[in-house]
Amino acid sequence: MKWTPEQRITLHGFNNLTKTLSFNMYDICYTKTREERQAYIEYIDEQYNADRLTKILTHVSEIIGAHVLNVAKQDYVPQGASVTMLVSEGPIEEVPTESFDESPGPLPDTVVMHLDKSHITVHTYPEYHPDEGISTFRADIDVSTCGEISPLKALNYLIRSFDTDIMTMDYRVRGFTRDISGHKHFIDHDISSIQNYIPEEVKSLYDMIDVNVYQENIFHTKCKLREFDLNNYLFGYTKDKLSVEDQKEITESLKWEMDEIFYGKNITYA
Repeated sequence: MKWTPEQRITLHGFNNLTKTLSFNMYDICYTKTREERQAYIEYIDEQYNADRLTKILTHVSEIIGAHVLNVAKQDYVPQGASVTMLVSEGPIEEVPTESFDESPGPLPDTVVMHLDKSHITVHTYPEYHPDEGISTFRADIDVSTCGEISPLKALNYLIRSFDTDIMTMDYRVRGFTRDISGHKHFIDHDISSIQNYIPEEVKSLYDMIDVNVYQENIFHTKCKLREFDLNNYLFGYTKDKLSVEDQKEITESLKWEMDEIFYGKNITYA
């Protein structure tokens, strides 16, 4: 369903399709002692506090071509943060034809069409295992737009904004819009997978699984980092400070945690 500007249908009023991209990421760390765990949580809270998250979401709004109307942000005690933005888009004098296409970027320097009733949110969830020395950080971002503008344009930037071990992404088109003859349109672009909008150099770093329900315009992709370097999961020291046995035990524990998050279930290995 790709149209040139000359082929585009004329709608009866506003494009009422709602497109929502949910981007969920996990960072995993081995924190052996209570002090290491507390230091990791403090680091995450500083690295992804409400002010920095606001900057990330502001950049997202620029990428998709939206104007920020209102910002609500909060840092929580003992940990975590949330930011919610209401966004809209004003009219422009000239619409570049390439901006009609769904794409992962690069950053647009012009605003396309009209957008309102839209929002961008982020919530963070630092968390730790009470006994086994595993700490995790989860961030959930939702980009919901109404009209022709695409939240998929923000995907490339979001992937690069978080140092992530596991990502899950959901994209859904809801509602319908009508042309001037009254005929309903339940989607206005071609898509077979969220992977279509992830650059090849990023896809090469991850193992990926798709679960798509095409007839419902629901698309789901989850990704797990392929390469494993224990040094990337130790907080405050490197693996050369550990015995070979400890390295093996910690590696197995971390990979177990990552597999359970990736597959979304508790796993028991024989």
